[in-house]
Amino acid sequence: MPELNTIFATRIAGDLALDARNPAPQWAHAEPIRFSADWQGKNPDPELETEVRVLWSPEMLYLRFICRYRELFVFEDSDPNGRRDHLWDRDVAEAFLQPPPSLGKNYKEFEVAPNGMWIDLDIFPAGLADLKSGLTRSVYLDQARTAWTAELAIPMKSLTLQFNPAQSWRTNFYRVEGKVEPRKYMAWQATHTPEPSFHVPERFGTMRFAG
Repeated sequence: MPELNTIFATRIAGDLALDARNPAPQWAHAEPIRFSADWQGKNPDPELETEVRVLWSPEMLYLRFICRYRELFVFEDSDPNGRRDHLWDRDVAEAFLQPPPSLGKNYKEFEVAPNGMWIDLDIFPAGLADLKSGLTRSVYLDQARTAWTAELAIPMKSLTLQFNPAQSWRTNFYRVEGKVEPRKYMAWQATHTPEPSFHVPERFGTMRFAG
């Protein structure tokens, strides 16, 4: 019986070519987690289900999101490299990662939109800063299936100074859909806040690194 608060990252050898439309065969070996309930763990909506898989090598962490949707709400403008401030004000898939020795309000935030725009942030108690992780991504929109897929490759050195696969990380995954309230705010591990909030690290789940 899988642990409901744990996602397992599967090790791969070498580099992985990102291709959201035609995924590399290694993704089939990563055990997915899926969620469609809101940030309070209520109102599951299978038509908005999100699937997440994680792969890793000593140099890179790979994330793959498959996001079912009803409508799409995206920004039209971004920096030349696709980065967009306040990306969370439209549709996004999000990963919050807290590698050791980070604790409390210190973690990394990654977001990707259906049109490939992205943002990465270093979160700390006093606020946030651009992480400048050097991530790469691939995004594919399948309108026939009303689903969009995003793959991210995040350099491990931007996440932790000394990666140790024997140590588990704290993590959570989220989805947002809509551009005006009431929007959809969905979470893998419910944050249970009165109003929608994802910045609740004490509610994060666990990521374990499998061989």
